[in-house]
Amino acid sequence: MKLSGDVAEPGFRYDTTTIVFHWLTVVLVALLWTSAQTIDFFPRGDGRVPMRSTHILMGVLLICVVGARLAWRAGSGRRRPSPPDLLDLGAHLTHYLLYAMLVVAMLLGLANVWVRGDVFFFLFQVPAYDPGNTALRHLVEDLHAYATNGIVIVAGVHAVAALFHHYVLHDSILRRMLPH
Repeated sequence: MKLSGDVAEPGFRYDTTTIVFHWLTVVLVALLWTSAQTIDFFPRGDGRVPMRSTHILMGVLLICVVGARLAWRAGSGRRRPSPPDLLDLGAHLTHYLLYAMLVVAMLLGLANVWVRGDVFFFLFQVPAYDPGNTALRHLVEDLHAYATNGIVIVAGVHAVAALFHHYVLHDSILRRMLPH
């Protein structure tokens, strides 16, 4: 049983734009998750505004990158041609799951900013939706946290699969996404 379509297309590499979008997404997700884990180290109130504002700014940048990445993928992005097999099916499902989770997490992030009424770098404050509703605020915060933790877990599985291809199957799947 053939596990991967790699042998049929040994010279295939993803285009530079696809590679840049992939690694920008990885870096932004890692920075966003890390900043979310450290926000509470800063003093409540004005002490958290710069960190929370930076987190929000990176989130908006991630929305732009993912939007551009999805548009690129739908139109111009180079896809790896391969016959359908078990590993390819798993890879496609994982990619679609990651895209869906990213969209959900980003929408929940925007909702979180709106529900909280966050201040952005002391320049302006987003008007809070139902300011006294702490149950709604906690629910949106929790859902956003669950979604982002899910992304980190699925992305970790994705990374382990790439390393499995590289070190166990000895194919070129990992090298195709590395910068030239």
